[in-house]
Amino acid sequence: MPFYHAPVLLSEVIELLQPAPGKLFFDGTLGGGGHSEALLQHGARVVAMDQDPNALSHATERLKPFAAQFCALRGNFRHFPQIVEEVGVSGFDGMLVDIGVSSHQLDEASRGFSFMKDGPLDLRMDTDAPRTAADIVNTADEGELIRIFREYGEEQNARRIAQTIVKTRVSRRITTTLQLAELVATVSPKRGKRNPATQVFQALRIAVNDELAALHDFLAAAPRWLKPGGRLAVISFHSLEDRIVKQTLAHLAAPFLDRPEWPEPRKNLDCVLKLITRKPVQATAQETELNPRARSAVLRVAERLPASA
Repeated sequence: MPFYHAPVLLSEVIELLQPAPGKLFFDGTLGGGGHSEALLQHGARVVAMDQDPNALSHATERLKPFAAQFCALRGNFRHFPQIVEEVGVSGFDGMLVDIGVSSHQLDEASRGFSFMKDGPLDLRMDTDAPRTAADIVNTADEGELIRIFREYGEEQNARRIAQTIVKTRVSRRITTTLQLAELVATVSPKRGKRNPATQVFQALRIAVNDELAALHDFLAAAPRWLKPGGRLAVISFHSLEDRIVKQTLAHLAAPFLDRPEWPEPRKNLDCVLKLITRKPVQATAQETELNPRARSAVLRVAERLPASA
């Protein structure tokens, strides 16, 4: 299957990041290469990363015409400081991460990201990572499964689903996507059009890939790598991720902090950004009609303050 990924909020990303010749950008989630390609088409140089070797291979091939402006590196964006330092980069005019699952990952049954097709219960973005979703489902104790489903999936029926998994795996391992989806459906009623397994699969994907901790790590490091006036853009797809982005950017853009026990507000020593998007940017009706996966995408952008600010 050819690797493809419709880049979400593409025109909004380009408008807000303002790529131009002479500028250097970081794309921490290369995926199919759509966002990087648009940055390159505007004359910018791009250093990109992805932990999925299939994405790296296909996107590098796609972006061959821009070889002189483009460098692709393998790794999780949480580790970008060490990885980009090795290629001699010390700062960026813009940084972008799109922390959704790519269309290719969802559509390729062998990756196990979707319960619409049967495949191994994998869910690893880095195919060399040691632990799969099947490992968690078949070895985690009931309490840990409940925590994962509640914390990462906000699943109301977490306890019943966990109990059913633990009971089922005594007699047979749960190894495929449809096995798990059908098991969840037996104890979790369908709510509207959403498949009852949606939040369970989301929770397992986040757990397998340690996604929320990776996002925290990236956001903690990124501002130091932005040149003054450089912009940071983050696209997220569910409330857990967006909450982290919103709260982190708000803290880094607050000149003063105030707490009830303090006599007066104090200067925020972490203030290095200003918010460019006061409200989250979302896809237009036209885009969601063409690409339904853009429906839940949320873009937030902040800009590095001058060094003297």
